[in-house]
Amino acid sequence: MARAPTPKPWIASIHAYVPGKSTGADGRPLIKLSANENPLGTSPHALAARAEAAAPSLYPDPDSKDLRRAIGELHGIDPALVVMGTGSDELLHLAAQGYAGPEDEVLFARYSFSVYDIAARRCGAEPVVAPDADYGTDVDALLAAVTARTRVVFVANPNNPTGSFLPRGEIARLHAGLPADVVLVVDQAYAEYLSPEDDDGALALAKTHSNVLVTRTFSKIYGLAGERIGWATGAPGLVDTLNRIRGPFNVSNSGQAMALAAIGDQAFVEHSRTENRKGREALGAELAALGNHGLRVLPSEANFLLVLFEGALSAETAYNGLAEAGYIVRWLPNQGLPQALRITIGAPEHMAAITATIRQLAEAAK
Repeated sequence: MARAPTPKPWIASIHAYVPGKSTGADGRPLIKLSANENPLGTSPHALAARAEAAAPSLYPDPDSKDLRRAIGELHGIDPALVVMGTGSDELLHLAAQGYAGPEDEVLFARYSFSVYDIAARRCGAEPVVAPDADYGTDVDALLAAVTARTRVVFVANPNNPTGSFLPRGEIARLHAGLPADVVLVVDQAYAEYLSPEDDDGALALAKTHSNVLVTRTFSKIYGLAGERIGWATGAPGLVDTLNRIRGPFNVSNSGQAMALAAIGDQAFVEHSRTENRKGREALGAELAALGNHGLRVLPSEANFLLVLFEGALSAETAYNGLAEAGYIVRWLPNQGLPQALRITIGAPEHMAAITATIRQLAEAAK
């Protein structure tokens, strides 16, 4: 038999990321509530900026200087301590790559963002999963899992796919319990959905400690998922490491222009936050009323709800029933949650249809 290239064993062990679907099993387009996109779309100012962006024949600013300056002004961060990424996903991978490798460990909680496992394996490190606390991140369990081989700890806050949230005191306690040479990465992809008073304090920790990296994205509340724009901040050493290994020209001309305009439209952000909260609370209340059918809705601070199906109606049956009704949500057996559906908060009429369909399915499953 002819020889062929063989990937490194840690690459062969990766299960590729599975994005939220937009079609049914038969290829029929469905209303997409599987990827936590903003149902309000994108700021009109950002859409207008796309038309004014530099020509695609030209390379973008490799340092995204104007965008970094705007991020710094909005969040009170030195722009020199902001690094841009092709979505926050690139930055999560770079954090693992920069500080972990073979014989090292990358730690995260059970039911965390699935990219963490991929990021660990991609650089040859061993992913270590700490037990959860009723589907939320357990600080004590994370600290108990730290070993001499731990190099990076990932925490999504709010967490995807569960929606759970660690308050400021818990993030501070986690950081205080970690060795100084372990990088704490706080993934704040959904942070803008929090009320300002619910800030978890991670940005403040990143300003004053050498081992805290915070990542954010324009994909969620800013409605720029298709442009792939993320950013991170931390101590000079952390930022320097990520800048050394990030892709060159990693944020496009249109992405930089649209993100800059989106930052300037905080009214759109506030409107998105308000509408999401109203939709999340309404959907949560309607589904919680089906508790006698075995449904349990987990508390969420993000733009989605995780619904557990613990009665006669299974998550798989509900998933297929919703698809029949024209809606695609996220069923999560590949993340150890075969009993759960993650439902993105969408337009009110879609949320009403989701509720009605699940109610019908639950009553039929008695």
